Amino acid sequence: MSGWIEDYALIGDMQTAALVGRDGSIDWLCLPHFDSPACFSALLGDEQNGNWWIRPASGEQVATRRRYRHETLILETEWETYEGTVRVIDFMPPRSGAPHIVRIVEGLRGTVRMNTALRLRFDYGNVVPWIHRSGTEMAAVAGPDSVWLSSPVPMEGHNFVHDATFTVSAGQRVPFVMTWHPSEVEESDHLDAEKALSRTERFWQNWVSQCSYQGDYRDAVVRSLITLKALTYRPTGGIVAAPTTSLPEEIGGVRNWDYRYCWLRDATITLEALIRSGYTDEAKAWREWLVRAVAGEPQHMQIMYGVRGERRLSEWEADWLPGYENSRPVRIGNAAVGQYQLDVYGEVMDVLELARRSGLQSAEHVWGLQRSLVNYLEWCWDEPDEGLWEVRGPRQHFVHSKVMAWVAADRAVRMVEEFGKEGPIERWRSLRDTIHAEVCTYGYDSRRNTFTQYYGSEELDASLLLIPEVGFLPYDDPRVVGTIEAIRDDLMINGFVMRYRTDRVDTADHLPGDEGAFLACSFWMANALLSIGQEKEARELFERLLALRNDVGLLSEEYDAKGGRQVGNFPQAFSHVPLVTTALNLSHHDGHRRGEH
Repeated sequence: MSGWIEDYALIGDMQTAALVGRDGSIDWLCLPHFDSPACFSALLGDEQNGNWWIRPASGEQVATRRRYRHETLILETEWETYEGTVRVIDFMPPRSGAPHIVRIVEGLRGTVRMNTALRLRFDYGNVVPWIHRSGTEMAAVAGPDSVWLSSPVPMEGHNFVHDATFTVSAGQRVPFVMTWHPSEVEESDHLDAEKALSRTERFWQNWVSQCSYQGDYRDAVVRSLITLKALTYRPTGGIVAAPTTSLPEEIGGVRNWDYRYCWLRDATITLEALIRSGYTDEAKAWREWLVRAVAGEPQHMQIMYGVRGERRLSEWEADWLPGYENSRPVRIGNAAVGQYQLDVYGEVMDVLELARRSGLQSAEHVWGLQRSLVNYLEWCWDEPDEGLWEVRGPRQHFVHSKVMAWVAADRAVRMVEEFGKEGPIERWRSLRDTIHAEVCTYGYDSRRNTFTQYYGSEELDASLLLIPEVGFLPYDDPRVVGTIEAIRDDLMINGFVMRYRTDRVDTADHLPGDEGAFLACSFWMANALLSIGQEKEARELFERLLALRNDVGLLSEEYDAKGGRQVGNFPQAFSHVPLVTTALNLSHHDGHRRGEH
C-alpha cells in the first residue's frame, strides 16, 4: 500500500518526475517524459506494480527526517538506527540526453546494513521486463523501453524482483544510477553520480538566485517556484498541472483524472507569478508554448494540450491497477480535452496582453492569432459551455465563462488603444459592453447581492472571486464585496474554500461523490479578502494554507478537512502558483494586479 499523498517528495529533471516516499520507495515514475507510461506505478496499486526502495535492513520503514538540500530539488532522507545513521540522496540531473535517477547512500554514523529492491513494471505496471546483465550493469527490456541500473552493489533476481543487502559506514557513499533508453540502444550512458550531484546542486542554486522576491514568505515562494520549474517540460516550455494521474479528489471515489498535461486556464496566473518573481525566460517560454499550441482555427482551440502541444489526449482506463487506496478507475488521458470552454479565449487574450505589457515582445503573427480569436468569439460567446471546472453535466451559461469572454474583448480593445495594434475597435468595444451588461443582468442575484455560478442558478462558484481580479468590476464594487462574502459564507468549509457545492441535488458537475477543498480557490479567497481591506483575515487564511504543505513544502490539488489529509494529483501547479502570487501581494512586494490599468 502506498503512503498518504503528503508522504511523497518530488524529484525531477524538467522532462519527467518521480515521487519518493518517506519509506525510501520511489512509487511513481514515467519515462522518458511526464506523459509517458509509468515504470513505477505502486502509487496506484502496490509494489507488484513497480517501485524501487532503499532503506535500512533493521526494519525502520519510515525515515527519521528528510529535507531538500538548500534551495534545490535534491532530496535527503535520513534514518537513525541502533547501528548508526544513514542518508539517501535522491535526484534527477537536468538532462541533455537520457534521463537518470541517481540515489547515493551515505553513511553518517556507525555501520548500517541496507536493503534495496527494484521492481520494474513498464506500461503502468502491466509489463514485466526481460532482465540481463552487462558487466556491472543490469538492463531491463520490454517493447520500446530499456532501463539500465549501474552500481557497485550486485543485485540478485528472484520472483520478478532484484534486490541486495549491503553495508555503508560513516564517510562512505554508495551510488546507484538508473538510466532509461529506447530499447534498440544497447549501451547506457555512463554517469558519474558524484559529479552529477555537484552539477545538479549548482543548477538549482543558480536558478533560485534569480528570484527577486525577498518578502516574509520567501521559503514557501522559492519551494513553489522550484516545483513549478520541475513541472516545466524544458524542451517546449509547457507546464504540466501535475506529474501524476488518478490521485483521487475523494478517497475511494471516482473523481480521478490525468493531470500530466498543460491547461490554458492556468496561463495568466502562471505568467504573472513567473514575471513578478524574476523569471522572464520561463515566462517567455511558457508564452511561446501557448502560442504554438493554440495555433490553428479558433473554433478548434482546446482547454488543454500535451507538453509538446499535442491535441489528442484520448482517455482510457488502466483496469489492472486498483487505484490509490482503491480509488477507481485509473484514467490515462483526459476526455475533458474535447470540452467546449468559453473561458480559454479570454485566458489566451489575457496572457498575451500581460506578456506585451510586461515587455515580452512577440512576432506580428501573434496579433493575427489574437484578432482571429476575438472575431470568432463574437459569434460564439453567447453559447452555453462546460465551464473551467470541466463539469460532466449539461452545458450552462457559466458566469465565469462569460466574464472571460468579456476579458477577451477588453484585452483586444487595450491592444489597439495602448499598443497601437490595428483592429475594429468600435465593434470590440460594443462586444465588451454587451457581454458586461448581460452578465450583470443574468449572472447577478440582486436579492442576495452576489453573482451566481451560472445564469438562473442559486449556486455559487469560487471562480467568481476572479471577477475583480481580471478587471470586470473593481474590488470596491458592492456586488463584488457581496460575492466575496457570499462565497465565504457558503463555500468555505472547515476554513477552506470549495470550488462549488457537490452535496446538493442540482450540482453542476453531475458526478457522484464529494471532493476536498480546492486549494487554488482558497488562495483566491485570501487575495480577495486582502483586496477588500480584510488583511488580518486574509493573512490568517494564507498561513492556514501554508500549514497544509507537507514536510518538504509541497501541496496537492485539494485538502480533505474531515480526513486531515491532502487529496488530488500531487504536487499541483495550480496550488503552488497562487501561493506565489498571494505571498507577493501580502508582502507588498509588487502592487501589480492582473487586469488593472
